[in-house]
Amino acid sequence: MASVQLCGAAAVGAAGFAGKGAAAVEPRRVAAPAARRGALRGLVARAATVVAPKYTTVKPLADRVLLKTKTAEQKTTGGILLPSTAQSKPQSGEVVAVGEGRTIGDSKVEVGIKVGAQVVYSKYAGMEVELNDSNHLILKEDDIIGILETEDVKDMKPLSDRVLIKVAVAEDKTAGGLLLTNSVQEKPSVGTVVAVGPGYLDEEGKRIPLPVSTGNSVLYSKYAGAEFKGADGTNYIVLRVSDLMAILS
Repeated sequence: MASVQLCGAAAVGAAGFAGKGAAAVEPRRVAAPAARRGALRGLVARAATVVAPKYTTVKPLADRVLLKTKTAEQKTTGGILLPSTAQSKPQSGEVVAVGEGRTIGDSKVEVGIKVGAQVVYSKYAGMEVELNDSNHLILKEDDIIGILETEDVKDMKPLSDRVLIKVAVAEDKTAGGLLLTNSVQEKPSVGTVVAVGPGYLDEEGKRIPLPVSTGNSVLYSKYAGAEFKGADGTNYIVLRVSDLMAILS
């Protein structure tokens, strides 16, 4: 999804993940260079958890979701190779399996995301798993920010108590007409609500609607949320309603 620039996903059929077998896993070990093995003996660097090849099924439990993640970019747009430390961590993926849900109070709450959905998730959420030579992620439903219904972030459907906001353009002049450089332009914390999630769950498992609506101008916490850039270069942010400070009118 080239038009959705994520700060920091390939189809998998659900049939391969419908079984009930448990998955045995083994940590991947990264060998130290020969000259340093003696000094680093006993030190193990862990990457993604590798599922043994004989297991082809991973069934998430409770409100967890299994995603097949997008491969990190290995080159810049100009063709320059990136070292692994500089590669952007992907934040989007495709849902390939979901858990059976969870119980809140006396209510059974099913996972509200369907297999095949393209989603965006919190940057450092979940556990990385290598399954069938592909990168996957197991994470809680609440760590999924929204569903991408098109390739443009402006059409994202936020989940739970999150809202999608179109960020106001930063002022490029002072009140006296002095031009401001990009380095001194204040980061805006005002924007327009583009979409709202279905609401949060109360102690009985009922959805509570959010107190803002599409079209509201809002003031939000300056360093909250996840930032994205739309296909036309417009800046967007997704944050929880608790990070909204006020409705402006």
